[in-house]
Amino acid sequence: MDTDEELSDSWWERVKYYARMAIERVENGVESVKELLSTLTIDERCGVILEFEDVDPDKFAQLVADAPQWTEWMA
Repeated sequence: MDTDEELSDSWWERVKYYARMAIERVENGVESVKELLSTLTIDERCGVILEFEDVDPDKFAQLVADAPQWTEWMA
């Protein structure tokens, strides 16, 4: 049976994977990133954004510049 720590590690690995996907999708446009985020839970979306900003602040800044309303996607 999984422990809480293993579940947490698994969740974070999944979030990091989605963050990498989001970073790649910036090149395809804002709608592509928005589409990906729409498939995730609110917790996953928040984790993805945190990881995205941490891993690639320049691309994150590009996303924010291209879609200043990005915070609406988090709800």
